This record gives sequence, C-alpha cells and structure tokens, in this order.
Amino acid sequence: MKDLQADLDQRRADGLYRRRRIIDSAQGVETRIDGKMVLSFCSNDYLGLANHPDISQAFVDAVGHYGVGSGAAHLINGHSRAHEQLEQRLAEFTGRERALLFSTGYMANIAIASALLGRNDLVYQDRLNHASLLDSARLCDARLVRYRHNDVAQLEALLSDGRRDRRRLIMTDGVFSMDGDCADLESLGRIAAEHGAWAMVDDAHGFGVLGTRGAGLLEQLELAQQQVPILMATLGKAVGTAGAFVAGSEALIETLIQQARPYIYTTASPPALAAATLKAIDIVETESWRREKLFESVAYFRAQAQALGLDLMASETAIQPIVIGDNQEALSLSNALYERGIHVTAIRPPTVPVGSARLRVTLSAAHERAHIDRLIEALKSVGWSA
Repeated sequence: MKDLQADLDQRRADGLYRRRRIIDSAQGVETRIDGKMVLSFCSNDYLGLANHPDISQAFVDAVGHYGVGSGAAHLINGHSRAHEQLEQRLAEFTGRERALLFSTGYMANIAIASALLGRNDLVYQDRLNHASLLDSARLCDARLVRYRHNDVAQLEALLSDGRRDRRRLIMTDGVFSMDGDCADLESLGRIAAEHGAWAMVDDAHGFGVLGTRGAGLLEQLELAQQQVPILMATLGKAVGTAGAFVAGSEALIETLIQQARPYIYTTASPPALAAATLKAIDIVETESWRREKLFESVAYFRAQAQALGLDLMASETAIQPIVIGDNQEALSLSNALYERGIHVTAIRPPTVPVGSARLRVTLSAAHERAHIDRLIEALKSVGWSA
C-alpha cells in the first residue's frame, strides 16, 4: 500500500488530486455544499429540472405503484410498463424507430461498441471525446483510430485508408463536454455514408438543450436516422433525472438487446425513475422558454466575461470554459471563488489535455442575470479585470 500512498502524494503535488464536496440540499442554482450556501455554476442541470415539483411527484406516485427497485435485469423480470412507455416516448421524441434504456451513458457507450464491433473492426474517434467513448473502444476488440478535434478532413483521409471489408464506426460527442463546441455532424454523417461506415453521436450535453423541441443537436441540424444512425443521450443532465438511452433502427436496438453485455447483465433502473423521466420529457418539449432563457444567459455571460478581459473558448452552448493552463492555479482560483460563495469546479488532466486546466462554468435556465453578475464580480475579486 506504500506505493499507492506515494502515487496519491504525487497527485497532490501535481495539482491533480480530486475530492468530493458534500451537498446537503436539492440540486439548484443555490445549494448547500460542505455546510455553506453557494451559488452554483458547475451543474449540468441545464434546464433547472432536477428539483422540479411535477417531476418529483411523478417519481413519488410511481414508487407507490411499483415500489423502489426493479428486481432484475430487463430481460428477466425488470422491464416495467413505465420503462416500455419511456422507450416508446424517446423514440417518438427523437424521430427514431426504437429506443433502449440504460442505467448510465457510460454503459450505453460501452454497449454500442462491444455489441457492434469485433476483432479487426475499426472505431474512429475525435481526440476530445468523453472518456466513456474512448473506454468503449478500448474495451471492445476493435482497433481505435483517433482524429484531430473536429478535423473532418483528417477523418475522411483515415477512412479512405481503412478496410471496407470490416465494420467501421465513427463515434463522437455532439457537444464536447469540456470545450462546449459542437461536432460537425452534417459532414461526419456524409463522410460516413460515402465510406460505408456507421455514424454515432453521444448527445449527452445537447439533448434537452438544443433543437426546437429540445430533441438535441440532430434536431437542430435537421439530421435524421439515415444520416446519423446511432444516437446516445443521457437523462441526468438537461432532463434532470438519471440514466441514458440509445435510439435508432429496429435492427440496431434488437442487436443491443441480444448482444450488449452492459444491458443484458445489469439490473434495470427503478420504474419510478422512468415515470419521472416521462414527465420531464413532456416539460422539455412544451416549455421552450427554458431553452430561450438559457441561451439569453449564455449571451449575457459571454458579453460580461469578454468585457472583463476573459479569453473565452468558441462555445455558444451552456458550457463556458475559462482556460487557466496551470493545474494549481486553476485549483486555487476555484477555491477562491468558493470562499466568495461561488461554486465553479476546476477541471484538470486527464479530463482535459495537459496544460489546459480550466474553470468550467455551466449555465442553467434557473440562473438570473443577478446570479451572473455575482459570478462576474467574484471573478473580478480574484484578479480578473479588463
């Protein structure tokens, strides 16, 4: 165990040590963390639904009907009517033939790669993809090929050199979780079709936020199942509940049911969670004012931050990173903001590339301009000024 302690000590010295803060309140703009009331700018609850009373009541009502646990895996005895209804609703909402629920997005991504690819197949991934996508490639027998961030020209060149006699899958984030920019899915889908490959998008940070109805980046870009056959999205961010789903063709979903080990060998999530998510999807679709307000806040924050002299990344989404560079400096700034009642997490390697440690500011429909003004004033107080 001495070696383990030495490794931990080195992580502290490198500014890479992570610790959990304890929340004693519901998710929201103002939360009690480690006994202190703070204004939060680091939650992925983009639409402010995680503590919505109607969603909470749907959960409570379903617990009264179904109880708490599902009891078994979906294929044994755990697939409730609530699960079935949610899958049908998600398929309809995303314009796909079918949808399949998973307990987490991490599991869904591993399921996709492991069920669709085998030895000598190829999987192509953006260098800034989420860890779950990268791990999905490493855990299956396919060969991982990585291309420069959003460099569709390099991707096309790599596909041109690839073997057409093997299955080839392109996997990308829709909204990149640490930079906030979006994948060029229109070009990616076209390139995939031209080279006989499958295109897959992880729309964890776009689903609920982007598109006229909140169906995500594919809806915003008007791309259908034919252009991007595989869609994965999570339910624990903008939707405000938990879990994930994969949506696509009948053949895709049946293949996952029959062959995806993370689906076959996992106990189904609580039926009450599915019931709560059904209510949340209704709110996402009908209350478009939440998206409108969110993007008004994004524009306001960017204007105020740029006036302060901050060099923001090219993101028009709710994710607004402030790149610091040095690990210790990012951590110190995060702690200084926390002392001033502002919670913004420092993101450090390996989550982001070495030398690009940052404060990852995330905005929510629940934020008011006064909240953003408090953040800007706190940033001034820790040393930023025009």
